Amino acid sequence: MADLSTTVNGLKMPNPFVIGSGPPGTNANVIGKAFDEGWGAVIAKTISLEAEKVINVQPRYARLRSRESREIFGWENIELISDRSFETWLDEFKSLKDKYPDRILIASIMEEYRKDAWCEITEKCQDVGVDAFELNFSCPHGLPERKMGSAMGIDPDMVEEVTGWVMDVAKIPVWAKMTPNVTHIEDPTSAALRSGADGIAAINTIRSVLGVDLKSLRPEPCVEGYTTPGGYSCQAVKPIALRNCMEIATLIKNEFPGRTLSGIGGVETGHDAAEFILLGSDTVQVCTGVMKMGYGMVKPMIEQLSEFMDEHGFSTIDDFRGHSLQFFKTHAELVEIQAEARAKKKAAHAAKKAAEAGDGADEKMIREDAQWTGDDFVDQSDALSRG
Repeated sequence: MADLSTTVNGLKMPNPFVIGSGPPGTNANVIGKAFDEGWGAVIAKTISLEAEKVINVQPRYARLRSRESREIFGWENIELISDRSFETWLDEFKSLKDKYPDRILIASIMEEYRKDAWCEITEKCQDVGVDAFELNFSCPHGLPERKMGSAMGIDPDMVEEVTGWVMDVAKIPVWAKMTPNVTHIEDPTSAALRSGADGIAAINTIRSVLGVDLKSLRPEPCVEGYTTPGGYSCQAVKPIALRNCMEIATLIKNEFPGRTLSGIGGVETGHDAAEFILLGSDTVQVCTGVMKMGYGMVKPMIEQLSEFMDEHGFSTIDDFRGHSLQFFKTHAELVEIQAEARAKKKAAHAAKKAAEAGDGADEKMIREDAQWTGDDFVDQSDALSRG
């Protein structure tokens, strides 16, 4: 039977499933609930030193549903970081570690562009016993005027400097959480790793406008008739998250061996988690999924991941982490690979058939091009698809 336990940056977890920073980690009560349900680790909602500056609005969520089934596959939020006092969080961190000494509790921290603030929040949190840090360089909305979140994370130089401040005083593992709202996620990732970050978490939500209510003509979520761009999550972002994780994992493999990756984005099943691990993730975070299905969702995810591993003969997470990275090539390389495969196939045919295929190549191309008539376009597209 598969063993889902894993050790990441020295942190021993019963499984790779981690509660991502956000509403599911909003206080000690719900964090304790997550531990009781069997999550491998919990990252608390992001905190700062001056919670009085954090003022949330309502409503702050909007959801995108399938027209047919009404299933939620997209989720936008304009929620800020925790508005609970820093002192309250320190008390709760301590109480949680007293009650769950063997479980992994990670503090998500975010501060202004001030060395003294980052050092203070780091030192005080680790003094009460948290097991690791996640540096929030990635929240796409709220507090940009304070140069916080993705306003900082889009600047590799700033990411490198701030990560260095934290690493100078941190005595426990540090993950830097990346924003996808950049052209090349490898740039801020490299910056954080150059400054010594033990790992990377990716991705945070994607800056978005969920939609416009066609009755009121107001964009959503609507706060007194107005809104602001927010962060997009849920199943719809998984392909983007997988691509970013693939790029980060490849970077780590080639340039920063030994560093780790916590994959995030649209995970709702054990099969989703398997995909992230196959693309190099050491752990897999879930946030919006918990808001949809509750903390108990970890149990079927554990079963599904275990079944996947048994099916393929994988005994541990290490056995298949990063396995699928080897199958990525450039488009030019795909052309060469396919040309070689077709050449071998031709060579296997009789000489007459191979000659006919060669003589008719131009004609075949013309025929294929002529097939794109606009009639039965969906069927034509299906023919070029897999799955």
